[in-house]
Amino acid sequence: MERYIIIIFKLLLSFILGGTVGYEREFKNRPAGLRTHVLVCLGATLVQIISIDYYKLNSIVNYDPMRLGAQVISGIGFLGAGTILKEGVNVKGLTTAASIWAVACIGLAVGSGLYFEGIVTTLFIYFCLRWFKGIEKRIIQGKRYIVFSMILKDEPGVIGEIASILGKKKINITNIELQKIDDYYVEVEISTNLMYMQNAGEIMGLLESVKGIETIKMKEE
Repeated sequence: MERYIIIIFKLLLSFILGGTVGYEREFKNRPAGLRTHVLVCLGATLVQIISIDYYKLNSIVNYDPMRLGAQVISGIGFLGAGTILKEGVNVKGLTTAASIWAVACIGLAVGSGLYFEGIVTTLFIYFCLRWFKGIEKRIIQGKRYIVFSMILKDEPGVIGEIASILGKKKINITNIELQKIDDYYVEVEISTNLMYMQNAGEIMGLLESVKGIETIKMKEE
């Protein structure tokens, strides 16, 4: 009877902890919300209960109680990948994917009987999701995303010179896409992350002076 009470307690605690993180995601209208986080936490807890109790009930001495749990940690990545979206130069959903992975770890902790660790971790995760967004905005509020689209001659050294100019100006390149037009020209799209103090027009002027660039356009994402 005591064993069943402990199992119910673990699943109930897992339900509450997963729901706490899921509520925050649901409140912000993220693709994986309350139900997803609760189910992940409950599933991870159940897997760990099975992993531990099966060997105990069958009197198996040499066993690894984290064997099934390890599969949960690696397998949950496929679910998290479904929440990640790419919009232009921006990638969205990484935080939600991370929260799903973290909730799975919380479920494993609860299933292992590490209640204090699971509760404290949940509080830290909730605090991070709830209030760290404001801190991030303060850190990156001086940044803007600029995309330079250009057609240049397919000659050695042209792209290297472009990268050199951006490097000297300490421009952060987030992505580069190249597409061959014909035997002589290629289309290049360079996504950058500029601080507001950096003059995009000045950068544009420097790039226009590069020998080999036929046309160049600039747009802000």
